[in-house]
Amino acid sequence: MRQKKTTRGTTGRTQASVKHGGQTLRPGPDGSRWIIPPVMPILPVRNMVVFPGSVVPLNVGRPKSKNLLDTLASGDKLIAVVHQTSATSDDPQITELDKIGTVCAVLKVFRLPDGNQSIIVHGLCRISLGTATQTDPYLTARIKVLDDIIQPSVELDALMASTRQQARRVAELSPNTPDETAQSLDTLQSPGALADFLAANLQIDAAQKQQLLAELKVTERLRVIAGRLASQLDVLELQQKIQADVKESIDKSQRRYFLTEQLKAIRRELGESDPTASAEATEIRTRLEQAAPPVAVMKEASRELSRLESTPPASPEYGVIRTYLQILCELPWNKLSEDNLDLAHAGHILDRDHHGLSLVKRRIIEFLAVRKLKALKTKAASAKPGALLDQSSRGAVLCFVGPPGVGKTSLGRSIAAALGRQFIRISLGGVRDEADIRGHRRTYIGSMPGRIISELRKCGTRNPVIVLDEVDKLGSDLRGDPSAALLEVLDPAQNHAFIDHYLDAPFNLSDVLFITTANSLDAMTGPLRDRLEVLEISGYTLAEKLLISRQHLVPRQLNANGLTARDATFSAPILSLLVEGYTREAGVRGLERSIGSVCRSIAADIVGGNAKQRPVKVTPQRVRAALGHHRFEAELADRKPVPGVATGLAYTPMGGEILFVEAARYTGKGRITLTGQIGSVMKESATAAFSIVRSRASEWGIDPILLSESDIHIHVPAGAVPKDGPSAGVAMLAAIVSLLTGRTIPPSTALTGEITLRGQVLPVGGLKEKLLAARRAGINRVLLPARNLLDIEDLPTESLIGLELVPVATIDELLAAALMDDSAKRQPSKKRGKKDR
Repeated sequence: MRQKKTTRGTTGRTQASVKHGGQTLRPGPDGSRWIIPPVMPILPVRNMVVFPGSVVPLNVGRPKSKNLLDTLASGDKLIAVVHQTSATSDDPQITELDKIGTVCAVLKVFRLPDGNQSIIVHGLCRISLGTATQTDPYLTARIKVLDDIIQPSVELDALMASTRQQARRVAELSPNTPDETAQSLDTLQSPGALADFLAANLQIDAAQKQQLLAELKVTERLRVIAGRLASQLDVLELQQKIQADVKESIDKSQRRYFLTEQLKAIRRELGESDPTASAEATEIRTRLEQAAPPVAVMKEASRELSRLESTPPASPEYGVIRTYLQILCELPWNKLSEDNLDLAHAGHILDRDHHGLSLVKRRIIEFLAVRKLKALKTKAASAKPGALLDQSSRGAVLCFVGPPGVGKTSLGRSIAAALGRQFIRISLGGVRDEADIRGHRRTYIGSMPGRIISELRKCGTRNPVIVLDEVDKLGSDLRGDPSAALLEVLDPAQNHAFIDHYLDAPFNLSDVLFITTANSLDAMTGPLRDRLEVLEISGYTLAEKLLISRQHLVPRQLNANGLTARDATFSAPILSLLVEGYTREAGVRGLERSIGSVCRSIAADIVGGNAKQRPVKVTPQRVRAALGHHRFEAELADRKPVPGVATGLAYTPMGGEILFVEAARYTGKGRITLTGQIGSVMKESATAAFSIVRSRASEWGIDPILLSESDIHIHVPAGAVPKDGPSAGVAMLAAIVSLLTGRTIPPSTALTGEITLRGQVLPVGGLKEKLLAARRAGINRVLLPARNLLDIEDLPTESLIGLELVPVATIDELLAAALMDDSAKRQPSKKRGKKDR
């Protein structure tokens, strides 16, 4: 109930309770006094706390809350607004509400289109919640009005002044604070009213506001509010500082941009340019004139220089243009190192760095001799610097093909040393991006020239020796085919105008001496092989490895491990033990690693004081302690003659190898089975050998009926290793005939060659590697095609020592030389039944 205007109160000011007939009077918003009954309807609210003196809108949607508003429409306008502890409960009980709430006068009720209602309430006073008196149709409970506890003191006055000042400052820094806030702060003279007003507007959660509502001591309430305001004020001042800094930075940038544009316009009118950009452009222009690139390149550079002068230095495009021009300035357009074409000097360098390889060295000397003659003719013609020379003076691109560790890359280094040129090595193994060769276009972020142009820029001369290593291991994917990009680089008729995508201008590569290396030619494309002059580098013989070890490997490993010749000595038998027992390779890379391991064990003994005498003589015991037991021995050491077994020779990119062909017969229908992970070419050779045996069985004393009632199984051991090629055809034929006739093939005899159905033995390749493999395996007799005798003339003499070479032209000659006549007693009977094997 409301008593009509008996006493006027001040809006927003909390006054003390006045007892009136057992009830409590409270000032209302219009100056009248409200009578607070002891039992009131309760309106639970979520995530909101209403303070005395504040006017707050509330949304009402729950059924009991709607029932409460319906009652208020025809009755009293007072309700108790209490915060519920659980925001998820739709029908909170008295136990789920906070104990302290606020009596509010309902000023206005709005009905919303969705069926819910909205009310505006004005907080009057604090109450404490008692027991519930009703739960339906809405909640009512007993209440008790609570008054603020105010103890006037200097501290209270200071707190009021401080919080009022902080609140004004917060209102100034907050962008959405109404203008009436400062006026409201000035009108609030009561400490409790000021505290409630500030608490209602603090940016804190509902639980913290509920704690302030429950605090009856005004001094404590103001102290908490002052702390909250101080924290909020710190955040707002920091935000203001950040915004001011950002605005100042933006203003400076905009101002600089406008002034720069105006200055550029003024300079254009005056015919002047930017001093900074102009000075840098002048320097780049001077460097370009000193580099003296071709006319087409200079034209492109002049166009980019004009763009550089008209581009602001702060623009990202400025840096891109400047980098491009600097690369143009640093490229050796006309810087050529003088060649040392002294053939005797070149021969001395090659012999000093590499032992053997006489054919390769001779070809290199011939190559240098041709260049010397062409250089003399060019000098006589007085060609201008930088002019394109007659491309007929450019020799072919050399390609060193051979197993790993035979010195292909180091040969390129020796050629560079002999010529007095810079040496560049570019590894192409695993390269899949065409841009690695041709470069990226300048439209891409982070673009750069290709590796060839980049290396020429580093070395500073236009005629270095560039070794393109592992060219057979180039890949290709969606980014292009690098091997196709190499076609222009390695073609002497085209590379005088090589265009890198980044430069977008021709660069003369005709003076570069390109050398490529590969382990095998099989992986190369036909057009790429067509541009190369292939020099095959075979594996080293035992004598060559021993000499290389003494002259190169041992001194290098002693020095690498902190030793000298006075600290350790390697005798010839020890080096031979390392070569034959611990390494089986065409090159010397594994041999050098083994020598290094022994040197490290000697260094450890010297440092540990275990070396009793110097120099330390390397013994087999020391080798065994450093490397363990030897890993290799002659494959034929324990083998005995067995019908159906033949020894073949194979060539691999890692060098030569021997392989065994084993044949077995069992009852069947005249079929052949092949195992051992052999390729399609080797399968065809086996099929051809079986067809020859069936067609000529009578000539060789083989029962045709027995052959038709038997199946032949041919197996090539080391089944985990893929094998292919036609050179094992003679070994397969000999194994089948040996099996069916009972005549054995000596284990010390090896066979190589391709067979035809006409009975001919065709020549094969990789002969030197195969003969070296035969010597390593302990073979002393090799049957080879007669047409390979011409290849034997080019082989070094030491690779043939201890080998008896038997040339054969037909399979009849082959079988006569391969099969042992004294085993004829093992020949199977011509009238065996089906049960015979």
